[in-house]
Amino acid sequence: MHKSNMTIQELRSCIDNIDDALLNLLNERSKVVLEVGRLKSGNNLDFHVPGRERQIYERLLANNRGPFPNDALKSIFREIISACLSLESPMKVAFLGPKATFSHLATMQQFGLSAELVPMKSIPAVFEEVEKGRALYGVVPVENSTEGVVSHTLDMFVESNLQITSEVMLEVHHDLLSRTGRIEDIKKVYSHAQPIAQCRQWLDDNLSGIPAVDVASTAVAAQIVSDDYTSAAIASELAASLYDLKVVRSRIEDQVNNFTRFLTISRKGCERSGNDKTSVMFSVKDEPGILCRMLEPFAARGINLSKIESRPFKKKAWEYIFFLDLFGHVTDQDVQSALDELRECCQFLKILGSYPRSM
Repeated sequence: MHKSNMTIQELRSCIDNIDDALLNLLNERSKVVLEVGRLKSGNNLDFHVPGRERQIYERLLANNRGPFPNDALKSIFREIISACLSLESPMKVAFLGPKATFSHLATMQQFGLSAELVPMKSIPAVFEEVEKGRALYGVVPVENSTEGVVSHTLDMFVESNLQITSEVMLEVHHDLLSRTGRIEDIKKVYSHAQPIAQCRQWLDDNLSGIPAVDVASTAVAAQIVSDDYTSAAIASELAASLYDLKVVRSRIEDQVNNFTRFLTISRKGCERSGNDKTSVMFSVKDEPGILCRMLEPFAARGINLSKIESRPFKKKAWEYIFFLDLFGHVTDQDVQSALDELRECCQFLKILGSYPRSM
């Protein structure tokens, strides 16, 4: 019988049969994953391979003919992969907390809900948790599309030997939250400095004269507001549900395309996936034309640079460290050659990691 001629009850029965088949297939997948885990353990191989995850996503998205949407497909398989990995070995991931921050959302987006997600009080604490082996991965913010770099994260790479293993692009939406849900009740607004800056025009237009108070995180702001009926927080929708707040206004960010880039860090690097990015940091000698010379190795080989940033070198006045992102893996011949040539005009050069590009 054609589905257009079926009754609602018959269609629902069809859905039940499909769901049962999906359940059986998920359990079959889990059994195969457990066998893979056994082989990895016996051969002393890493149980989590970020490049392999990317290959799964790329293959599924390429084969998806619809009508099921790609974004939902990726979200579902993220949770399937997360749950299956938890069967192999519990995966602990440290992130810049507390819960309900955008770092928390980025960590869930990357590792799913089956990983053990542990909030830390600071960016250095995330690095320390991973360096000491108490967490397999860490997630830290590195830049926002409107407010620029998170300098504290870049500074941590100067001393740390951790490797970047992936990047997460999170589209950031800011909601104005309060206990009452009424804008006329608001006498003060709390949030982190960056969300306040990202919503400055909206605040000036809609809450002119109302003070905006900078606190440690959007989640802390939501926590404060949960006990104060005359204040509001700029935070995520997740924070609203966690702290029992109402949305006064949604999506109050000034820029529509507001993204924050996060990095995952680990003690081990990544294998080549075929669609990679490499991050390096270096300090160049103070010579005429040095800025041109440091870019020439990449231009000569047609290597695309997606980012270049400078930071003061804290150990020596008026010297700078450059952070550079390029397309390609450190094992690619052109990338190797370009970095070798760059190294000749550097006081030091450090490869921070090669990792799959964000999808």
